[in-house]
Amino acid sequence: MFDKVLIANRGEIAVRIIRACRELGIRTVAVYSEADREALHTQLADEAICIGPAPAGKSYLNMEQILSATIVSGAQAIHPGFGFLSENSKFVDMCEKCHVTFIGPSADLIRRMGDKAEARNTMMAAGVPVVPGTKEPVLDAARGKELAEGIGYPVIIKAALGGGGKGMRIAENPDEFETQFNMAQQESEKAFGDGTMYIEKYIVEPRHIEFQILADNYGNVVQLGERDCSIQRRHQKMIEESPSSAISDELRKKMGETAVRAAKAVGYVNAGTIEFLLDKSGQYYFMEMNTRIQVEHPVTEMVTGIDLIKEQILIASGLPLSMTQDDIHIQGHAIECRINAEDPERDFMPCPGTIENMHLPGGNGVRVETALYQGYSIPPMYDSMIAKLIVHDRNRRNAIRKMQSALGEMVIEGVTTNIDFQFEILNDPDFQNGNVNTHFIQEHYGE
Repeated sequence: MFDKVLIANRGEIAVRIIRACRELGIRTVAVYSEADREALHTQLADEAICIGPAPAGKSYLNMEQILSATIVSGAQAIHPGFGFLSENSKFVDMCEKCHVTFIGPSADLIRRMGDKAEARNTMMAAGVPVVPGTKEPVLDAARGKELAEGIGYPVIIKAALGGGGKGMRIAENPDEFETQFNMAQQESEKAFGDGTMYIEKYIVEPRHIEFQILADNYGNVVQLGERDCSIQRRHQKMIEESPSSAISDELRKKMGETAVRAAKAVGYVNAGTIEFLLDKSGQYYFMEMNTRIQVEHPVTEMVTGIDLIKEQILIASGLPLSMTQDDIHIQGHAIECRINAEDPERDFMPCPGTIENMHLPGGNGVRVETALYQGYSIPPMYDSMIAKLIVHDRNRRNAIRKMQSALGEMVIEGVTTNIDFQFEILNDPDFQNGNVNTHFIQEHYGE
């Protein structure tokens, strides 16, 4: 077991990891930018080290500075959280050379699963259903258009090394393909430093279903049920729940077995997510694999009782899984709402500022993950998510009511948030009846 872990992240996920380490008796090291000097994670950790100026490229993405802080502090391992360096294979290589354990999969696995085209080919070889698409990297619009004709419109153009909804555009017909391709490629080059794209068939009105998996160094793999992440804006999730109201027990078993097969096919180790698109006929297709902990991991923790962050740390320290598939039981229903400092009435424009007053809800089955405190100033240069509100109850109907109550009690003053917008979603009859897909917000926005 590790004596000391450095958290290469900020915000609520850094706080979450610090708390898990405390419960395991592990000392923690926080890193922070100059903009985060007064952030909560720097105050909760046993040690805190400044790693650079406010821009992420000079701090939270500065691999040399983070590794230097790790070595100076004597930490044996780094937990990357999500975002930033969590899926950067170069950083994992550097950790290995410095004899520092990266709490996550290997660099080679991150490279293979991060390359969308290679991930698709790997899954097809393992017998995992995939959306029809390109098998080769696409570098220019002309070649892409030829391949799109063979796939059939509409198609979705994606950054091969992308994620988080960036470098992604839909082309409904040949006339708009070149424009959409060029926009997606420019986004990809800006966000990931790479313009390699791939193209796949666009599934109309799908649900976004992902299965949480855990795998150890000894070939043991389990799945912890699914999360329905269909409520999204601009390909970024806003509400997640488990289990999905669209999946029967038979389909759940089948998809779960497919997720385990996919993880075993690549020799996966640590926590990860196998993501599927589910169409209206019940057919599902592999979309991608996330080789890190997810923002929405708490909903799985609520319905299984398993602490995923602790399991990540235990696996990375060389221990076998503490459970088998037969030990995992889904109980009740959990919902997570991402609370963002943004203005839904102004196209979700980020709204940083200072927290003047706040009150967080509580009660049986209510959980809040946040790094906010009264007087804290939200920096403008990072992601707009400021909290996650999670509830658990015995069924979906009760969980929705509990979330409505919790949102109604939640007060965050000084910045504009999406709390009221989340409340409106939960009040919508289509959401309450489970009639959702990845276009739900787009289709209901005017309401």
